[in-house]
Amino acid sequence: MLSLSFRRLVRQLPFYVVIILSSLITVACEAQEKGIPLVSPGGTHTVRFMVDDGVPMYSVDRGNSPIILPSKLGFELNGHSLAGEFELIEETFLDQVDETWEQPWGEKQWIRNNYNASVYTLRTMGEDPWMLRVHFRAYDDGVAFRYEILPHETIGDIEIMDELTEFVLAADHSAWWIPAYQWNRYEFLYENTSVSELDVVHTPVTMETHDGYYLSFHEAALVDYASMALQRKDGLTLEADLAEWSDGVKVRGSLPIVTPWRTIQIAETPGDLITSYLILNCNEPNKLEDVSWIEPTKYVGIWWEMHLGTSTWFQGEKHGATTENTRYQIDFAADHGFDAVLVEGWNVGWDGDWIANADSFSFTQPYPDYDLHGLADYALESGVRLIAHNETSVGILNYERQMEDAYKLYQKLGIRAIKSGYVGHRKEIKRRDPVSGEVLGLEWHHGQWMVNHYQKSVELAAQYQIMVNVHEPIKDTGLRRTWPNLITREGARGQEFNAWAEDGGNPPDHTCIIPFTRLLSGPMDFTPGIFDLHFPDSRPDNRVQTTLMKQLALYVVIYSPLQMAADLLENYEDQPAFQFIEDVPVDWEDTVVLNAKIGDYLTIARKDRNGDDWYLGSVTDENPREFSVVLDFLDEGREYTAQVYADADDADWDTNPYAHTISEQIVSHGQTYSISLAPGGGQAVRFIAD
Repeated sequence: MLSLSFRRLVRQLPFYVVIILSSLITVACEAQEKGIPLVSPGGTHTVRFMVDDGVPMYSVDRGNSPIILPSKLGFELNGHSLAGEFELIEETFLDQVDETWEQPWGEKQWIRNNYNASVYTLRTMGEDPWMLRVHFRAYDDGVAFRYEILPHETIGDIEIMDELTEFVLAADHSAWWIPAYQWNRYEFLYENTSVSELDVVHTPVTMETHDGYYLSFHEAALVDYASMALQRKDGLTLEADLAEWSDGVKVRGSLPIVTPWRTIQIAETPGDLITSYLILNCNEPNKLEDVSWIEPTKYVGIWWEMHLGTSTWFQGEKHGATTENTRYQIDFAADHGFDAVLVEGWNVGWDGDWIANADSFSFTQPYPDYDLHGLADYALESGVRLIAHNETSVGILNYERQMEDAYKLYQKLGIRAIKSGYVGHRKEIKRRDPVSGEVLGLEWHHGQWMVNHYQKSVELAAQYQIMVNVHEPIKDTGLRRTWPNLITREGARGQEFNAWAEDGGNPPDHTCIIPFTRLLSGPMDFTPGIFDLHFPDSRPDNRVQTTLMKQLALYVVIYSPLQMAADLLENYEDQPAFQFIEDVPVDWEDTVVLNAKIGDYLTIARKDRNGDDWYLGSVTDENPREFSVVLDFLDEGREYTAQVYADADDADWDTNPYAHTISEQIVSHGQTYSISLAPGGGQAVRFIAD
């Protein structure tokens, strides 16, 4: 389609020039009808953009296999439609980007960012036109696109009522998903059904296609916008579903507005999804000049005992966060090489119904039986730091009023990390007027207002050299690249569900699913390392549904630069297997997936960033497994001592979970290595370079 200004220009040209231009226009229009191709650097993926009867659309192919059939793009604004009547006025193909950047910490030190890009500028026809740009990137591991709503001549602020982005699937794939807009945020067990059985689901949502490919749909660089879920409509069409404000508006903003990237990771194997860094690559580079204070951390803490019910967050004879208990934790951390101690329940506000009384929390005032200043000093003298817990109970205004004073205090005390919490069910977040305190509406955890709050806390924490571990978070979208102090987060069912969930806890396949779903978005504070797998005295109906060796393997399989040895400290005494937790790093130079099947098993090897050793973790669901893997990730020309922590022959998560063996063998590059996993079991290996 041609712009009006271009048509006027054509009428002023000589006849023979018009003939030539007409021929070129015909070719261009035919290309537009079929779609303007953008091909990834290795020729793996092709994106085609088109305007069909005024509607912008796109499609994606992998080789000759269609991944996304022609799918609509656009918006509905408050009082204006950007859903059709568009003309394409400019297309720009950018030079190929091929760069390598370094993560200050991460699962892989050096990340290659290699893509081809195009930008399509659209204008609505008629009077008072709107301008829209769509940016596409084609990677060999997937596709990403985002919108830019350009300035308007007469309108400055807009309200987005709906984003019309579609993903029309080529077939009824098998999908792993959790429901959106439910009472417990992201903390659900994953379902595995066909796409045609979906309703509204959170992202990442992962699929296995009928062609044997693997897809994951998500978003990157979520800033000042509403989080995207996916709603199925019309068979196999998924449409963006943005979390709304309490008045029904999805996004508020001033023009120009740039959306997050909509991402589609595409892989030949499930393991290739894990080693795709597309989401990170769609985020802006690090904005912090100094990152020397950001340190991947292994920690213990006062936490699991509250979930078991043997201690309490609130004051009383069973109060967990006492000076005596914390000194014990600090001594243990110092003796066993841990970096930090997390303390929950240390601050005023936990007494009574702490969820209903969210505004009573203080983030600087400790309970009388907790010597905050003295313990912070004692920790530093011991070579350890405290981690401060900030549970908000979604009292957002209360927290924002105190955040800066709290972060200043923590910096003064040498506290380098906080674990923030936003416990609250469904739409319970009271958005208040900052002056009067009047409730203006009830908001979602993943709506624009809360997205902005989470971002505010991370940026403010960076000013005071504080790392942030968010629980009940907004989902990860790769912002750790831009703000490396956003070190990890929760955002899925973690270990604590094993202590008290009414369904008995996380089944054996849970940790064989989340690496291909939740963890594709970024690190997770899962809190592995439980050695006492049964709780007959405190929680007789619950248990950890793994073998002891699987708890070790999770330190490698579930990536987080902040990893906890989560059990009661007495359960680690006289346990030779605890040596692996002491040894395993939390910062990696490289990551290799050796085998994988979503929901069934996964074997990952990672190299220590600060040494030559490699570590391997292998886990299975409720079924036993026998594997042979090739150790081609080890350096050639040198031998390694493999310290092997394995399930015993008669181990079983249900009937004999503690049975294990610890052994050593000499291995080298290219050698075939055998792995035997019990039902619900795992294996952990440290390869020590000789």
